[in-house]
Parts: sequence; C-alpha cells; structure tokens
Amino acid sequence: MGIIANQPRYMAGVLDCNSSDKAARFVRFCDAFRIPIVTFTDVPGYLPGIAQEQAGIIRHGAKLLYAFSEATVPKVNVILHKAYGGAYIAMNSMHIGADCVFSWPGAEVAVMGEQGAVEILYARQTRDMDSQQARQFLDQKAEEYRREVMNTRLGLERGYITAEISPEQTRDKLIEQLNRLGAKAAIRRIIARRRHGNIPL
Repeated sequence: MGIIANQPRYMAGVLDCNSSDKAARFVRFCDAFRIPIVTFTDVPGYLPGIAQEQAGIIRHGAKLLYAFSEATVPKVNVILHKAYGGAYIAMNSMHIGADCVFSWPGAEVAVMGEQGAVEILYARQTRDMDSQQARQFLDQKAEEYRREVMNTRLGLERGYITAEISPEQTRDKLIEQLNRLGAKAAIRRIIARRRHGNIPL
C-alpha cells in the first residue's frame, strides 16, 4: 500500500510546487505497479506567495490532480483535521475519483479558514465600522462560519464523505475497504487493459 500524508508540523502541511511533484510521481508509481493508495489529509491549502506563483504552482498542482484522477488502483482518503480549498480536492478527494473518504471527528472541510473567509465575505459590511466594531462583528461571523460551514455535515449529506470514524477505528476501516476494493481493482484492470510508465515529473 502506498501512503501519502501532509505533515502539519512542517509548513503547516501546505502543498507547494515541490510537494505536489513529489506526491504526483508517487501516485503514478503506485498506479503503474498496481499498489493501492491511502491518503491522510491535513492540508490548509496551497502555499501562497509570489515565489510559488512564479515557480508555477498551478502547473505543479495540476500534476497531482491529474495523477489521482487517472489512477485506477483502489484509493482511500482519511481526513484527519483540515481539508481546505483546492488543496483538499488534490489530496485524493471523491471529486477526483477516491473510492472512499473517511473523516475523523472535528475534521474541518471548507473553502478556507474562518478568519480569511469572513474578511472576504463581509468586507462591505465592515467598511464603515471602526476597528473595534469590525473586529467584534467579524469574530461573531467567524464563529457562525466555523459552526455552520467548517465541518463534515455537508460532505456526509452530499455523499463526498463516506463516513465519520473515530481514530481508533481507522486501521480496521482501511483494511475493510481495501479488501472490498480488491475485487473492484481486478475489474478495472480487465476494463482498462493498460499499463503506463512512471514519468519523471
């Protein structure tokens, strides 16, 4: 089994040009040799900044999206904590073909964190407020955003998160899903009848 995970103790677990290339190549390697992929997601987004833009973060990030989308091996994802924006999509979400996505209790699935979101959403409303009023208003809206948006409820309702599991269930659930997906992988191989190399990304 191939394992891909974010490391929140290093640069908060963001995706950048180098990590996107590294992960994309590993996904291609696993798919070329028919190795199931398990992803542990704790990602606050892509690394912002001029340097990353100039280095081509969109192009590099697209490699990971493409690698996961094209891979036909069993793909299971576990959302541990943060799963924000396009970086969450790229980390083996259902939107690009994951077979199963689990989440731990308290996982946050959203476009972005609450502070950044409310500052964008309520910029007009706070324009004429003094700084203290604006801060109180934004703090209130941030709490509403966290309560109503930053959770797995919508994902569970809409089917792009399979189930919420406790951390101690993770091992058993992964084994169960990978065993179940073994037959599916065999069918995919018969249908696809193709192998690919491991392009040096």
